[in-house]
Amino acid sequence: MTDAKQIVRLLFEEPWKGNMDVIDEYLAPGYTGHDPSEPEAIRGPEGFRGQVEKYLAAFPDTRFTIDDQFAEGDRVATRWTARGTHQGEIGGISPTGKEVTVTGLTFTQFDGGKVIEDWITWDALGMLVQLGAVPTAARA
Repeated sequence: MTDAKQIVRLLFEEPWKGNMDVIDEYLAPGYTGHDPSEPEAIRGPEGFRGQVEKYLAAFPDTRFTIDDQFAEGDRVATRWTARGTHQGEIGGISPTGKEVTVTGLTFTQFDGGKVIEDWITWDALGMLVQLGAVPTAARA
């Protein structure tokens, strides 16, 4: 599964540098991404590309760090950290110029050497707090 881990790493790193070709190369046409921060599943390479473009418009300097990766069978688990500066509108939030750091986990499933499904969980609330869109909880 070393190859699968490398593919996942490429999908985390390359599109954010502008290399969208890896999306078509490594995602199956029937790809589905499950992200609880999105109202609908992410469908196909076009949907994946749309997600990247949406976040790049808001955080053009986004960079991902792979913190841990494990592979077993046809799945890869990745713990990651993303950093970027809020320079464009996202979810109705005007640019703040604030730097944000978010962490997350993605479980990726392969079939025939292509990614067919992702299950993503990330600290969307933490991002909103860092942007000032949601107040920090008071300490008891």
